[in-house]
Amino acid sequence: MRTEFRLSGSGGQGLLLAGIVLAEGAILDGKNAVQTQSYGPEARGGSSKAEVVVSEDDIDYPKATDPDFLLALTTDAYKAYGTLMGKGLIIVDSSVCLDPAITARTVAVPILDTAATTIGKKVVANIVALGVLGGVSGVVRQATLEKAVLNRVPKGTEDLNLKALRAGFELAAQATKA
Repeated sequence: MRTEFRLSGSGGQGLLLAGIVLAEGAILDGKNAVQTQSYGPEARGGSSKAEVVVSEDDIDYPKATDPDFLLALTTDAYKAYGTLMGKGLIIVDSSVCLDPAITARTVAVPILDTAATTIGKKVVANIVALGVLGGVSGVVRQATLEKAVLNRVPKGTEDLNLKALRAGFELAAQATKA
């Protein structure tokens, strides 16, 4: 089974790292995974997008052609990619202005606020978002995703990032109950 993810927002939000960690987690779980990325001309503030494809089988094409999950942390990203969603689920930050023209199933989650307020560091919003994606999709076990996070985050930030990941899994549990 092939599961496709598109993580989108603005440069500087760390979504490319989140995509890399998601792919690594899938590989550590014994699956095949590929991650691709693109970003606008600005290092920070421009648009950014990471795509991850996870499969039990060989992956013959590395791009997300019909994503099962779209994560959008900005209104611009939501409008740019939400219109392309078919059967998948859109997960937006609760600050995103929803558009009634986008008809795909959408769940708003306070990712940015959780990073800033609950965790106390806006910089870990990408890891909170990763926890939400992992929890909602179930494609990677939480323990494996924790291991992948520890492999990739800067030394000295491990506890902070694990706290952020776990907060994301808690948000996912709340979102799936709604």
